[in-house]
Amino acid sequence: MPRTRLKVCCIASAEEARLAVSLGADVLGLVSAMPSGPGPIADDAIAGIAHAVPPGVMTFLLTSRTEGDDIAAQARAAGVAAVQIVAHVDRAEHTRIRAGAPNLRIVQVVHVEDGGAVGLARAYAETADAILLDSGRPAAAELGGTGRVHDWEISRDIVRAVVKPVFLAGGLKPENVARAVRQVRPFGVDLCSGVRTNDRLDAARLDAFARALAQADATTV
Repeated sequence: MPRTRLKVCCIASAEEARLAVSLGADVLGLVSAMPSGPGPIADDAIAGIAHAVPPGVMTFLLTSRTEGDDIAAQARAAGVAAVQIVAHVDRAEHTRIRAGAPNLRIVQVVHVEDGGAVGLARAYAETADAILLDSGRPAAAELGGTGRVHDWEISRDIVRAVVKPVFLAGGLKPENVARAVRQVRPFGVDLCSGVRTNDRLDAARLDAFARALAQADATTV
């Protein structure tokens, strides 16, 4: 089984970025203004961190904006490799993003509330570069960072239904990541609160998470 990619979200500073990379992060998530959830930082801080990230590590801008032209402009200013759209948007907005930022990767979040998420993910996979499964409730303006685990049976069905890479988020931590990987088989896993203590990235917990992830990869067939 290929190695599961590790995305560490809610990176708040260049120091946290360096720590996450040193402990195995493949992707760093940089959170812009959100209606709810942890980790938002100013757009200029996001740009500063993104420009300091070493080659080979991807940067995702998390945005709650919903208009493609606006998202493309925000991502261009940030200098990130990908944009993670945390709201459910019309797929036509993906086309507008590509027109405004042709080299930008589009990662569309699907909030797994029920079985309808499978069809939604399949549709988004036609226009996005990757899908990220989270546990928000868009109708309540809750767009991620909940610390809740959703139904991994549905997540597994989504992984099987789409051909694009799928990241799994929502309540992941060192204690449950191995089970998540074995059950869902995602391309990557994404976490924030599971490796933070007092709102700071916790080196010991991230190291434990990375070790548990590596062990899961080594024993999953």
